[in-house]
Amino acid sequence: MDIGIAYRALGRVDSAPLCAATLAQDEAAWTEQDIRQRRYDVHHHTESLVMLFCSEDWPDPEITREAGWDRLADAALPLMQAILAAGYPADGTILRAMAARLKPGGRIRPHVDALASFRAAHRIHVPLTGGPAVRFTIDGQPCPMTIGEAYEINNQRVHSVMNLGATPRISFIFDYLPAPR
Repeated sequence: MDIGIAYRALGRVDSAPLCAATLAQDEAAWTEQDIRQRRYDVHHHTESLVMLFCSEDWPDPEITREAGWDRLADAALPLMQAILAAGYPADGTILRAMAARLKPGGRIRPHVDALASFRAAHRIHVPLTGGPAVRFTIDGQPCPMTIGEAYEINNQRVHSVMNLGATPRISFIFDYLPAPR
């Protein structure tokens, strides 16, 4: 969604339970669903634990619970609910939710999220691992992301990520579509 600025810091969140649940997953879980990597070339250096996924039958998408739901929902739902309650209108729909892992040395090339659902929904990031070796940029400018905080990014601007570190960067990402007014 075009929020008028590159990104918006949403403040401190309790991401520790979700981080622990995510890090407890075995390696096979990260590769059991590769729809993002197959469909979107910019994500070929990533792996995902997908909880919710949205079809592109817009404006009436089908939202499906994926394998990551059983793995992460107990920890992710309270976090998403707290973020939404603190700053978003009620009665909307979560279109997508996933933990995305960018490999060490991996990159997500500059791109704009072009599908209709991306234009309509708020894209929220909660970094779970990473640090100073991760470079997230929007319109070529740094978008610093601190573990334990949440951010809404403007996915209608050119954005990219580089993981220059020796360990994976994991971010929890979800898309929230407000109810029609």
